[in-house]
This record gives sequence, structure tokens and C-alpha cells, in this order.
Amino acid sequence: MSVLIVTKMQGDTARFSQALMERESEFAQIAERARSVGAIHHQFGIGDGYVLIVDEWETADDFQKFFTDPGLQEFVASVGGTAGPPEVTVCTAMHTADQF
Repeated sequence: MSVLIVTKMQGDTARFSQALMERESEFAQIAERARSVGAIHHQFGIGDGYVLIVDEWETADDFQKFFTDPGLQEFVASVGGTAGPPEVTVCTAMHTADQF
């Protein structure tokens, strides 16, 4: 059974929004790499001073290995992520009749 992972990361949201447009190909490469190691779904949201990442992964371990990669952490910092640990919530994904 897959897991849902919600990550809330403090950061410079203007810088992040700009990077989404200017570095689109890098984001696409990272997404492809994530899919190859267990990511199922992925989406960003932006709030007041934070970026929310909503993912579905095959396992929490797969996510952890991917997310803690030093190269990915350098990329996160370069697009506006601030130092310090993000808030990460992991739960079992439930597939229900009302899901869409």
C-alpha cells in the first residue's frame, strides 16, 4: 500500500515561483527521477512564506532516500528553500469510493 507525504517547507515563495518558470526543465528532470524511484503523484502549493509538497510514494523509505539526497537539497536551497528541517507528515494512502 502506498503512502501520502505532505511536506511543508519555509522559504522564499517569490523566488520559488520564479524558479518554477525559469528552471522548468530541472523540475521536470527531478520529477522523472522521482518517478523512477517510487513516486506516484506530486504537486506543489504555495502559502504565506512556505511551499507545500503533496506526494504519493510507494514507500516512505523510497521518499526518504530521494528527499535526503544532497544534490536535491542543494537544488531546494537554490530555488528558495530555507535551512532547517521541513514539517513532514506521512500516512497510509486510502483508496476509497469517494476518491477523485
